[in-house]
Amino acid sequence: MDQVPHIHFSLDEFAQRKQRVLRQMAAKKLDGLLIFRQESMYWLTGYDTFGYVFFQCLYLGANGDLKLLTRMPDLRQAKFTSIIADIRIWKDAENANPARDLMYMLEECDCRGKRLGVEWESYGLTARNGRLLDETLKDFCRLKDASLLISLLRLTKSPQELQYVRKAGELADLALDEIHRTAAPGAFEGDILAALQAVIFRNDGDYPGNENIIGSGPGAFMGRYFTGRRHLGQDDEMLVEFAGVYRHYHAALMRVIRVGKPIPQQLELYQLGLDCLQACQEASKVGRPTGDIYQAFERTLRNSSYKFGGERDLGRPFSIGYSLGATFAPNWMDYPLLYRDNPLPIEENMVFFMHMTLRDDERGFNAVPGETVIVTKTGVERVSKHSLEFVIKS
Repeated sequence: MDQVPHIHFSLDEFAQRKQRVLRQMAAKKLDGLLIFRQESMYWLTGYDTFGYVFFQCLYLGANGDLKLLTRMPDLRQAKFTSIIADIRIWKDAENANPARDLMYMLEECDCRGKRLGVEWESYGLTARNGRLLDETLKDFCRLKDASLLISLLRLTKSPQELQYVRKAGELADLALDEIHRTAAPGAFEGDILAALQAVIFRNDGDYPGNENIIGSGPGAFMGRYFTGRRHLGQDDEMLVEFAGVYRHYHAALMRVIRVGKPIPQQLELYQLGLDCLQACQEASKVGRPTGDIYQAFERTLRNSSYKFGGERDLGRPFSIGYSLGATFAPNWMDYPLLYRDNPLPIEENMVFFMHMTLRDDERGFNAVPGETVIVTKTGVERVSKHSLEFVIKS
């Protein structure tokens, strides 16, 4: 078996990332970091797996040492995909306590009585395992919440990461071409989903962090994936929210496509969505709080002349996007959400997915233009090259 690490960044880049983490650990007076987020492990070492559904922990010491505790099925996976040299295994058994195995490993690292940061907010650390960890280590060391330490560092992308984001944008455009090709009266949603995902795979793309979303008829008002496909009607609309994904980096798009006759009020609402999107992109200025992005959306909506069929607030979302990057199941959303008064400063090379989910429930239609952008010194860069025009298939 080829044991050369199957990694997608240079060793120098991994070393620079580690130094950034170590500086933050020193600033927070942490002697070590217990990493449970798969996104953090991938970013720091290249480790690529879905084995985080079981207990696994990557330890980073203040001296730069990296040690992984995982299960046997991920031993070869870690060797093949990461730069981690020291890999420990906890054994499956009826009364297994991997937190105790972790404590033994930390004892070797002279962590008794030390301050260790923990990524408590992680899909890789269930509440049950978190309580087990806390109980096992409570008399061994001092645990401090460090859930966002690496996540904040991951927000600003390196030149190589931005290449992957742009490639993901190219894949998203290819997928949108397939959606436009296959969407028509009578088309089966399953065929549309198959076409969009197939073109991504054929161009070396990946699975998305969560299911691609499609809905028509009553399902066009859903913002989540659900099982059960249908055929598009002769006069219908279809919502799609999907991502091109390359090396786990996501570039999401969101559209509504009209099948059959256009509805004048929907065209008006869609134009409002485009106005909101433009305002949000113009508000994405380096140094300003991310809350400005939402406030630009809210201001544009408030000043519009569009008359919602029902209550205006029912058509207004309370966040209009989030950061994107290299993320794993169960979702592609990354920290932070774009909501009102979010104080986090906008920085160059952040990546945001902005979606204007405007819904007129009473009249029964959507307007949901959404796309991914890279923050630059002078504004934003669209990673999709497709037009944002409203598409009608008849």
